Amino acid sequence: MSKYFKLEELLRSDTALRCKIENLPSWEVVEHLGQLAEFLDGLREAWGGPITVNSGFRSTDLNKQVKGVQRSAHKLGYAADLVPKNGNMEKFKKFVVEWVKDKKFDQCILEKSGKTEWVHISLYNQDGEQRGEVFKLKV
Repeated sequence: MSKYFKLEELLRSDTALRCKIENLPSWEVVEHLGQLAEFLDGLREAWGGPITVNSGFRSTDLNKQVKGVQRSAHKLGYAADLVPKNGNMEKFKKFVVEWVKDKKFDQCILEKSGKTEWVHISLYNQDGEQRGEVFKLKV
């Protein structure tokens, strides 16, 4: 798919496996995932270390199961939830916020649920917009 990211990791979902949900994208979504992977390659290069994709593409059924928003960019193949492999989440969050400043993207959301944190990056929203939004969200 790209230098650092494989299609399988952008499709993998523990929830889909556990709930036996088929999480297969259309060819159009695979193209979107390719664009996303190339964007994430730039982040990976700049970060200088491996990044784990916790959630990439989500089928409609999977998105419902994880209680994702109905208009989620994950369903389009334009979003990924990320954590650094080295575990330094605080440094990673600050780095990503700084890195996206001069990039075209839709949203960079610093998300937290309980003790779990991740960075959500989306390239486009359902309307094809790149709003360049950066914010924090507790779910």
